[in-house]
Amino acid sequence: MTIPNLITIGRLFLVPLVIVMIVNTRWETAFIIFVVAGISDAVDGFLAKRCGMASELGAWLDPIADKALIVSIYITLAVVGAIPVWLVVLVAARDIMIVAAVLLSWLLDRPVTIAPFTVSKLNTAAQIAFAALALGSRAFGIDPGSAGTVGELVVALLTLASMAAYLAFWLRHMAG
Repeated sequence: MTIPNLITIGRLFLVPLVIVMIVNTRWETAFIIFVVAGISDAVDGFLAKRCGMASELGAWLDPIADKALIVSIYITLAVVGAIPVWLVVLVAARDIMIVAAVLLSWLLDRPVTIAPFTVSKLNTAAQIAFAALALGSRAFGIDPGSAGTVGELVVALLTLASMAAYLAFWLRHMAG
């Protein structure tokens, strides 16, 4: 068990806490927890890569924690009407597609290792920024205005681009 793995596990424990805060409209607390989770992601990644603390467990845990946080927050924000449902469906569909592709490749005895593409890293950054905007605008009583619309559009386009990149990668793998 490495320090980055412990930080990642801690981030997993923040997921239900931030959901409860959103549901109870405790926007300031939800925003702070989300920022802490985001910082923890940067810290565990830095320690794993720069300090030689990377592990196989961490390679699995980190994306699980990231997706648990993002998808859970997006779903919860949609439930309370803070972001559009169509965007949540798109974000969740991408992750479901990736998991289904990996499982199907294993079932067909053609296991595939998924590594993040640049577009998927940009997508994750945009999803996090948009969630922070949604939470922060409510926490501080600020109307996001056109930034909210632009954020939705950027997340949607990057999510679609990431889906296309992973699908093309998986199809090449399965055909090869």
